[in-house]
Amino acid sequence: MDIEKRMELIGRKPTEELLTAENLRHLLEVGVPMQHYIGFEISGYIHLGTGLMAGAKIADLQKAGIKTKIFLADWHSWINDKLGGDLEVIQKVALSYFKEGMKQSIKVMGGDPEEVEFVLASEILEKGDYWQTVIDISKNVTLARMMRSITIMGRQMGEAIDFAKLIYPAMQVADIYYQGVTIAHAGMDQRKAHVIAIEVAQKLKYHALEWKGEKLKPVALHHHLLLGLQEPPVWPIESEEQFKELKTQMKMSKSKPYSAVFIHDTPEEIKQKLRKAFCPAKEVKYNPVLDWAEYIIFREEPTEFTIHRPAKFGGDVTYTTIEELKRDFAEGKLHPLDLKNAVAEYLIELLKPVREYFERNPEPLELMREIKITR
Repeated sequence: MDIEKRMELIGRKPTEELLTAENLRHLLEVGVPMQHYIGFEISGYIHLGTGLMAGAKIADLQKAGIKTKIFLADWHSWINDKLGGDLEVIQKVALSYFKEGMKQSIKVMGGDPEEVEFVLASEILEKGDYWQTVIDISKNVTLARMMRSITIMGRQMGEAIDFAKLIYPAMQVADIYYQGVTIAHAGMDQRKAHVIAIEVAQKLKYHALEWKGEKLKPVALHHHLLLGLQEPPVWPIESEEQFKELKTQMKMSKSKPYSAVFIHDTPEEIKQKLRKAFCPAKEVKYNPVLDWAEYIIFREEPTEFTIHRPAKFGGDVTYTTIEELKRDFAEGKLHPLDLKNAVAEYLIELLKPVREYFERNPEPLELMREIKITR
């Protein structure tokens, strides 16, 4: 496969940012063995923003000939007090529900889960020289920068935190270098740690990325964060700047069940959540249902998406691009309820193999139901 095609696959939706495309091209041109990684905290149920967005991108990277890896961040989850801060429970969930759920998510988005390497963080963190890399990174980052970067954990500046949480950003950067990662992948909310990884690349002494004598910088790939189905904290949104400020509060969240569809949800649960979704008529820009349509249904264009309506309301209509769908919605030719119902039916069919997997293998979900989910 030529470099242009590989670049296209890596950069297409749901990719929202590449830091940088120029560096990616350079790595491909000089023939560096390409290693992807995406790390996940182990907390609650897997929602579409995690399973489908990451799964879609992993599928693209596999098609581009890149080795893919999912990093099950058990120690990181422990530091961040997930699942009650019980490391044993976190590890149990990581290797059962989370691993199997991500495999099924990758599969429904067109990837091969058997070609994904799953690594439990503790498998590498317990090796002595990992911490040498953490210290190396920490010596090249100020305390103020670390404090600003704890927002990658969902923590706010000024929030009372224990000291262990200050180590978290350096660990996230060390995960990249220690594993020889060339494409560090995450949602847009994780970019601060990746920017640190890029900036300290030339300064590291331990486990720096090198190829034929050249010190390399990793590429940071950030995928789109799906909007949650809840109404924004401020409405109407007056500007793009205001939207950027609100975006982290508007993203899908496992701690707000009606903001998210989980990969194992029943058809009725999916329908109920979409019916209650915030979807103001004629509003295109800040509309979560249209956001889901764009990044899940119309990830590849052209595609056929049919909305079924009674004849008296215009009858069935089929769209092949997101722009056609947005145009009709903006002009009031498509009712919000018709859009919600059609997106729900699409998701029900898409997620059918995941539901069937957990029906055949109920133990991971049973484990999750027994565990107290903490935010």
